[in-house]
Amino acid sequence: MTQTTTADMIAARIPGFALSRDLYCSDQTYQDDLENIFYREWLYAIPACEVPKTGSFATLQVGTYPVIIVRGADGRIRAFHNVCRHRGQRLCPKENGTNPKLVCPYHQWTYDLDGKLIYARDMGEGFDAAKYGLKPVHCLDIGGMVFICMAQVPPPVNELAPLMMKYLAPSGLADTKIAFTSTIIEKGNWKLVMENNRECYHCGGSHPSLCRTYSDNPNMTSMQGPHSASREILDHWDRCDDAGLPCRFVHHPQMQWRLARLPLLNGTESFTLSGKAAVKKRMGQIPFDTAGSLMFYHYPNTWNHFLGDHAIVFRILPISPTETQVTTNWLVHKDAVEGVDYDLDNLTHVWLHTNDEDRQVVEENQYGILSPAYEPGPYSPTQEEGVIQFVDWYCGVMAERLSPKPIAAE
Repeated sequence: MTQTTTADMIAARIPGFALSRDLYCSDQTYQDDLENIFYREWLYAIPACEVPKTGSFATLQVGTYPVIIVRGADGRIRAFHNVCRHRGQRLCPKENGTNPKLVCPYHQWTYDLDGKLIYARDMGEGFDAAKYGLKPVHCLDIGGMVFICMAQVPPPVNELAPLMMKYLAPSGLADTKIAFTSTIIEKGNWKLVMENNRECYHCGGSHPSLCRTYSDNPNMTSMQGPHSASREILDHWDRCDDAGLPCRFVHHPQMQWRLARLPLLNGTESFTLSGKAAVKKRMGQIPFDTAGSLMFYHYPNTWNHFLGDHAIVFRILPISPTETQVTTNWLVHKDAVEGVDYDLDNLTHVWLHTNDEDRQVVEENQYGILSPAYEPGPYSPTQEEGVIQFVDWYCGVMAERLSPKPIAAE
């Protein structure tokens, strides 16, 4: 019997409908997703403030690739494959830390922070250390957010990078620190995690704390262009324009990324139960308390909120066909003092609860899709417009990259 491929399933999908069962849970599709998306696209990795000084490092796992990100003595942030060039030991097993050099725990091969091998004991005459530096991974710090790409030739960022730097500049991410980090495992396919994020159709029934400040009315987040949105959004953009705050809707032609600053519900200031700012010492140069949230997403693995008092940055990484790691960082001004300028529970309450509520939603979604009785249903064109955009982007990328390549004539 001929096995249905990922390309076949994508070709057979009904536009405007959820994906078929195996696209959410088969081993083959998971491998195809890694090879064609996670190993080829720019991935959000960490906030730059996670590696604040020389020797600071952070690690992550992208499919089968362990990666280390480190700040060098020249201030530059670099990424390398977290694999010793001697016998393949994982160089740094810790999630983060600070070291003056990168030293393999197995045989103490030692690398400088720029990846050069500077010490390898008893390797014999003729050993050329210059041939055994760490293998680099493409790495960019864009406005305080660090992206990596596993591909030999990464996609261009000439359109996104200047817009990101412009829109993020008022948040002053270079002068922030991580106040809290949460990492959870959601027992669902990475696409279900992203789909769930791209709609608020479920918010009223699932997110009571979030809905105090974030509207589940799709008109409040639906935008067609920099001058086409609901009256409330347009009024907010006019106010931001007057204050010199970048705000209007900009996006990738295929909606791979989007930036826009949107008002919170009823003139609230931040994602807290009270709606008031969580941090007294404000971030960057946001000109007024009710500036709302600069919302930024980038497929395949991040969505983010940049407020006047703090920022919440999210990263997802697939770890199996039906498991996804979700990491959330709360960023505050680097001089903000816990217990003085902010209360940690007040700062994190809304999104800790929202993340756990989303975890439950995604896991129940995955349980249902695993059933042989599952059949894709239609998306709401009003409530799930963002989901449709994501699924169309995913299917477009995969269809192009999985299609047979013509053989050149001799």
